[in-house]
Parts: sequence; structure tokens; C-alpha cells
Amino acid sequence: MESKCPICRKPSLPAHKPFCSARCRQIDLGRWFTEDYRLPDHSLPDPDDEDGQE
Repeated sequence: MESKCPICRKPSLPAHKPFCSARCRQIDLGRWFTEDYRLPDHSLPDPDDEDGQE
């Protein structure tokens, strides 16, 4: 099964995997830097915090 670049959907190349090119790799990195991508926060509230907020 051929993997596709997550940015442009072209076939990925081994030199840039999982991307197809250095350009798509840089676009992805830029999206992380500008916080276009975010990881969900699954942390639980601190039980010692009286109002339940961190």
C-alpha cells in the first residue's frame, strides 16, 4: 500500500516520508509552530484546587 503525503495527498517519497517533498514537510512544521495543530488536553482537574480550575 502506497502512503500519501498528509499535506497534498501525492505519493510520499522515502527521503521525505511521510511527506512527498521538503516543501510539504516545511508546511507541516509551520502549522505546528503557528498552533494550527493542537493535541487534546485530557488532564484531570486538580482535586486540591477549590474551584476545579487549573
